[in-house]
Amino acid sequence: MMLRYALQTVRHRKAGFLGAFVALLCATALITACGTLLETGLRGTIRTERYAAAPVLVSADRMVHETTVKEKKGGTKTKHKAKPVAERAWLPAATADTVRAVPGVERVVPELTFQAVPLAKDSGAGRPSYGHAWSSAPLTPFTVADGQPPRSADEIVVDRALAARAGLRPGSELTVQSTGEPRTYRVSGIAHTPRGDLTHQSALFFSDDEARRLSARDGQVSAIGVLPAPGIAATELAARVRQALGGTTAQVGTGDDRGPVEFPDAAGARTKLVSMGGAMGGTSLLVAILVVTGTFALSVQQRHRELALLRAIAATPGQLRRMIGREALLVGLAAGTAGALAGLPLAAWLHGRFVDSGVVPAALERTAGVFPMFAAVAAGLLGSWAAARITGRRITRIRPAEALSEAAVERRRTGRLRGAAGTLLLAAGAVLVVVLGSLRTEPASTPVTFLAVVVLAGAVSLLGPLLVRAATALLAGPLRLAGPGGHLATANLRGNATRMASAVTPLALLIGMTCTVLFVTPTLGNAARAQARDGIRADWVLAAQGPGVTREAAERIRRTPGVAAATEIVHTSVRVGLAKYAAQGVTPAGLTRTWDPRVSGGTLEGFGEGTAAVSELAADRLGLAPGSPLKLTLGDGTPVTLTVAAVYAGGLGFGDLTLPHDLVAAHMDNPLASSVLVATEPGSGVGREQLAAVVRDVPGAVVLSAAQADAARAERQDAGAEINLLAMGLVLAFTPVSVVNTLAMSTAERFREFAMLRLAGAERRQVLRMLRTEALAVLLIGTVLGSGIALAVLTAFSVGMTGVAAPAVLPVAYAAVVGLAGLLALAATAIPGRTALRVAPVEVATAKG
Repeated sequence: MMLRYALQTVRHRKAGFLGAFVALLCATALITACGTLLETGLRGTIRTERYAAAPVLVSADRMVHETTVKEKKGGTKTKHKAKPVAERAWLPAATADTVRAVPGVERVVPELTFQAVPLAKDSGAGRPSYGHAWSSAPLTPFTVADGQPPRSADEIVVDRALAARAGLRPGSELTVQSTGEPRTYRVSGIAHTPRGDLTHQSALFFSDDEARRLSARDGQVSAIGVLPAPGIAATELAARVRQALGGTTAQVGTGDDRGPVEFPDAAGARTKLVSMGGAMGGTSLLVAILVVTGTFALSVQQRHRELALLRAIAATPGQLRRMIGREALLVGLAAGTAGALAGLPLAAWLHGRFVDSGVVPAALERTAGVFPMFAAVAAGLLGSWAAARITGRRITRIRPAEALSEAAVERRRTGRLRGAAGTLLLAAGAVLVVVLGSLRTEPASTPVTFLAVVVLAGAVSLLGPLLVRAATALLAGPLRLAGPGGHLATANLRGNATRMASAVTPLALLIGMTCTVLFVTPTLGNAARAQARDGIRADWVLAAQGPGVTREAAERIRRTPGVAAATEIVHTSVRVGLAKYAAQGVTPAGLTRTWDPRVSGGTLEGFGEGTAAVSELAADRLGLAPGSPLKLTLGDGTPVTLTVAAVYAGGLGFGDLTLPHDLVAAHMDNPLASSVLVATEPGSGVGREQLAAVVRDVPGAVVLSAAQADAARAERQDAGAEINLLAMGLVLAFTPVSVVNTLAMSTAERFREFAMLRLAGAERRQVLRMLRTEALAVLLIGTVLGSGIALAVLTAFSVGMTGVAAPAVLPVAYAAVVGLAGLLALAATAIPGRTALRVAPVEVATAKG
């Protein structure tokens, strides 16, 4: 019977359930999109292109492994963990000889893969370009369609797609920037493959000797392709090769396992996408729970009169709870299904944006499975049912006579359970803020930052009626200055605090979450920029806007009369144990003339081969001091042990680890310097023109002053902020929807109240003025609470990450956020209010229900 009543209620109260439907639809779409990104990180396919014709591929191990053994009662517990390195890993070339001896192997093809950027117009900006030895062409397979293979060191073969884009043909000249000075080659041939053009890269083929020179990896190969003899299955041959290589770290792959070897950046992006998808999904889920619960609470509150009448005609509490729960399930099923379907194109759009911004390589294909959809629908059903049952709990438990009296006037006293839960959430939020102030790494602090915002917004939701009444007491005087509309608005704020609180909560969440997302990156970035600005002593910075600055170009700078020192810098990441650290490689000669990271222990005077400098944060975490040994794994998986020469305070501006340039560059895919710091002798007169003339042959190299270099760092910071905003953009887009949804629901259900005011003599403009005054009061309360939440969280973040309570608040951005919130609040109040006032008050007063 209750199911029939639930169906009839939903059918006849479509407008009343529309708000809950919209909130659930947005929530499930958001969860589906984030779940799809998470699934892509876990199961996304990386299809091979270059190794398509090699059924079996042998590669180096790109993982850093750690095994821990813990003593437990009755035995030991062993855990094995592994994390990927940042660069391409390399194999000993002698591994090919071992593979050749395996029965069933017809051919073994060693592979060299290295940076090779064609410096030609329309060569495909943004598309990775790699060089290879022509002897590895059968791995795809590539064959010469026009011309001939490269036979000398100055000849090159390019793939057909690159030739078409750059207008190349046999006999054309092409300058290539690889791991050293740019060199001009003659195009000897155009290669093609029967499988079609390469989608995610360009391929340039050199003679074998030239490829070995450019790769700068003597005695190593990046992979080994294995072609089976006729009648031998790939899986069987892979098992044989794996057995032959037992005892080594070499990895043997078939099928889609070959893709991560070819695209190591895509393999690394999986981990990043899992982290981002999990963080976005978790925050989205918490925000969705908060918004959906508030929406259902408002929906049930607006039906108190109807529910009271059902209690008065002998409906039992159990019957009402079942009816409310089934109504919520019906709405949840419809909204969840629609939202899950809407989440798929939303996930595709978000994945495309991540690819365009360079966060995720295009080689990592998006996975569109059904699990995120089912999970979103299940979350929507469970959330709607729980929200409806919890919010309808009190009205179903009171006696029938009390129910009718409660429906007439809003209850003044906040329930004890609600007050206790709100106090508990407020305490939890305070604890999170305190904890946030002690976290000193971005991966640890970022999830706590957004969790603290949601928890404090939840406290505002539960304690909202108390906060609204307290705010109304403070605003009563100013509101009376607005005339009769102000008097009516004050009375409504006092008498309907619960309803007003339901509008305050999404506004506080919108302002608190948006300000946190907008200002968390500048807070960290400004501190890092300040450290870099104060620590760089160089007069000029040679910045690479192309592949990088070569060692030869840096040497020419050093030999320029009047130049005191030139410091080459490369950037990578390394692992100490399994922990990942940002690292930079710097040339030791003249380092103190160009760079001052505020050394707090040891000295940089002896910095060089076999030594390292570490930030205070890294030293604290790793228990290091000057003279301590530092064991780490370089970007390509090579383990080294260094001695700590110095500890410095400028970790935000210069990274946690500083290593010798030659050591780092030798283990990077791109060994070219990203920048060169240039210090000049006092009074030498060396300026931009002289330095620019020295490096005019370096593609994309520009000479910047200290101020211009700082401005370039600010631009990179803004790009990082855009990525952060993109990652949290869906959550931010959900909060304005919840604001409009809640305010529209709250206003649309007041048509009877407006009619009574009109019949009592109030003019239409006076009612509208009352609505505007209420909306502005709610906006002011929500702005103060949301701003307070954001300020507390950002201050704690700043203390933990930078050591000072100096959150970066951009006035224009803050004004835009508050202005948007005000526009939404006024529009969501005025439009349904004007619609309700179009109906004659007598018709409303005499209407049934």
